[in-house]
Amino acid sequence: MRVIVNGACGHMGREIVRLVKEGYQGGELAAAVDAYGKENGVLTDLHGAPEADVVIDFSHHTAVGPLLAYACGKGLAVVIATTGHTEEERELIFAAANKIPVFFSANMSVGVALLCSLARQAAAVLKGADIEIVEIHHNRKADAPSGTALMLADAVRQARPELKNHCGRSGQCKRESDEIGISAIRMGGVVGTHEVMITTETQTITLKHEAYSRALFAEGALTAARFLLGKPAGLYDMQSMIGESGGTE
Repeated sequence: MRVIVNGACGHMGREIVRLVKEGYQGGELAAAVDAYGKENGVLTDLHGAPEADVVIDFSHHTAVGPLLAYACGKGLAVVIATTGHTEEERELIFAAANKIPVFFSANMSVGVALLCSLARQAAAVLKGADIEIVEIHHNRKADAPSGTALMLADAVRQARPELKNHCGRSGQCKRESDEIGISAIRMGGVVGTHEVMITTETQTITLKHEAYSRALFAEGALTAARFLLGKPAGLYDMQSMIGESGGTE
């Protein structure tokens, strides 16, 4: 599996490059690309990359247009692991999935995929419960709430479609019954913590996932890349992969 890593000089890009060079999931580095990269061996443009099987993107959501145009032109599978996409950018992703296999997930952790499933089940059983999501990330993260928190809210809405997101809370702001409260905390070097609290008048179920190392997400992205090989054009996510294989190993 020949892999192009886009955003290779970022924190996650470096992890991907390291794992590919170690042969994780049978990966072989076709090219490391970073628009702002000044390191030896790092290309600054995808169009200078050699032939490959898949592109893993950990750059920035604003790069998704040129990325997808390149992948569609080459017939390459794409793993999009960035977050914070605008509606217009999401439409580009959905359109590209008609031409190439696209793996699109706000979080590359299998544990988070399981957290989504459990949150959906709890919301379905405890009808009428208040649901709050708290996410914590490092102080360099730009977007809030996190893409994973929004993914968790979407999972809850599959069981309770009447709910709507309420991001942040301050001042005179009484909680409404149709809200999913989402709170974001930024501090230190926290890799990623997500907690879902489902509360009735008599009980609370708390579901929590903590990521200890960025290698977790790099492993998930490479597993997703392997999963895409040979797939027809379409939009895939972590639930697709878990449903097919029952895991990632």
